[in-house]
Amino acid sequence: MASWYLGKIRYQKEDDAGSLKTINEVYLVDAVSYTESEARLYKQIVTGASDFSVSSITRMRLADLFAYEDGEQWFKAKVIYFSVDEKSGKEKKIVNYMLVNADGIQQALDRINESMRNFLIPYETTDINLTPILDVFPYTAEEEEQEIPANMRPLSEVMAERAAAETA
Repeated sequence: MASWYLGKIRYQKEDDAGSLKTINEVYLVDAVSYTESEARLYKQIVTGASDFSVSSITRMRLADLFAYEDGEQWFKAKVIYFSVDEKSGKEKKIVNYMLVNADGIQQALDRINESMRNFLIPYETTDINLTPILDVFPYTAEEEEQEIPANMRPLSEVMAERAAAETA
């Protein structure tokens, strides 16, 4: 399950008049910790400014994220599931938050309904709000591939060397 962190960066940019203006931007990062999310923000964010800082990182509770090719804005939706407690027989409400990119509120609602059309439990979308998120960086396995330092060898080579020494 993904752990999402909302990272806010701040930098200064020169405007058309020549004065410096402080810019604040918000990004969403899939990471395992605050430290990793900060490192990924520094790695992913490429602004016109060479000097920017991460001003805050907060955890964002999301049940699901629906990303589409088009859609300039990110909307956070509050979706309530209705289920029946088997022991007491009472109806329970389970609140989940989802994020979807769209060009407007109606398109965001349509995309949530489209993404959840196979959902068997009754649900209701109660809120949809525009977020300040500019971009979302989900985890990809390619980021984990790191080059082996020159002073180290892969474990498979060491084990093969030991096996060859034992048989000799």
